[in-house]
This record gives sequence, structure tokens and C-alpha cells, in this order.
Amino acid sequence: MMGMESFDRMFHLMSFIVPVMFLLFIGVFAAILIQGIGQWNKNNNSPVLTVDASVVSKRTNFSRSGGEHHHSSTRYYATFQVESGSRIELPLSGPEYGLLVEGDTGKLTFQGTRYLGFARQ
Repeated sequence: MMGMESFDRMFHLMSFIVPVMFLLFIGVFAAILIQGIGQWNKNNNSPVLTVDASVVSKRTNFSRSGGEHHHSSTRYYATFQVESGSRIELPLSGPEYGLLVEGDTGKLTFQGTRYLGFARQ
């Protein structure tokens, strides 16, 4: 059986751990938010570029969260190779992803890490 002294120690430990975990959660959330705003700002300040490119590969990232109400999401990515030989992977929407075929060549339009379109040639 747990004595009163043991209960007091556990209570004091929990009164320390709960606020620390809360602050850690808030810190991680703030860091993710700041990173997202930074990337959005960097994209907005980047020039819109249209370059000759080919579709090298496509991939998806499927995630699922548990709990009472299951939620799943799929993110779509395509890797393009430009004339210089450099490759760039860009996130895109499902419909845009479906229109691309590996080996396609054309004009890629993007702004920073933001995919704006691909016109086949």
C-alpha cells in the first residue's frame, strides 16, 4: 500500500512533469509554425521560374492517425530534373500528380518549393 509520504513525492513529481511537458508541446508547436511561416515567406520572395525539365520520379507519403475517428492523408511529390542535371522534388496536389508520367518532358514552373505547373512538350 502506498504511504502518504510516497504519495506526496509522486504528487510533487507530477506537478513538475506536467508543466514541463506542456511547455515542451507548446515549444514544438511554435517551432513548426515558425518554420512553416518562414518557408511560406521564402517562397513568396523567390522568383517564379519556368525551366525545361523532365519528370524523374513520383512518390506518395501516406499517413494515418489513430484514435476514435481515424484520419488519413496522402501527400504527393514529383522529382524533376532540369537541364543542368540538378533535381528538385516538389509537393503537388493529387490531380496534378495524376497528370504526370515519369519520363515526361516539358516546362516546369515553380516558386521556391512551390509547384506551379508543368506543361508537356
